[in-house]
Amino acid sequence: MKYMVLIAGPEDAQTSSTPERAQAYERILHWWDEQSNSGKVLAGHELQPSLTATTVRRDEAGNVTVTDGPFVEAKEMVGGYAIIDVSDLDEAIALVSGWPSAATLEIRPLARQD
Repeated sequence: MKYMVLIAGPEDAQTSSTPERAQAYERILHWWDEQSNSGKVLAGHELQPSLTATTVRRDEAGNVTVTDGPFVEAKEMVGGYAIIDVSDLDEAIALVSGWPSAATLEIRPLARQD
């Protein structure tokens, strides 16, 4: 079963350049490589900071509004995502529970499983 994992955390952690951040990033890369090599992580990317976001809203009448910035302002922002392929939600939870850094990870099944 395929899931999308949204990876969120404090945005200042994404842009800081401390030795701790470098160590965390190394742990993340190691985890990512292990899971990719096992076939459980199919794809994913780190995202640029939320200040680079553009939000497009379309109302029922078809009017479009474009604004700079993320959809919501929050302490934690989505900083990346992964597409995973595991047997069920329990395995997805076990997989992302091993994420090697402080983060909030949201797991959602893909609507289509092709």
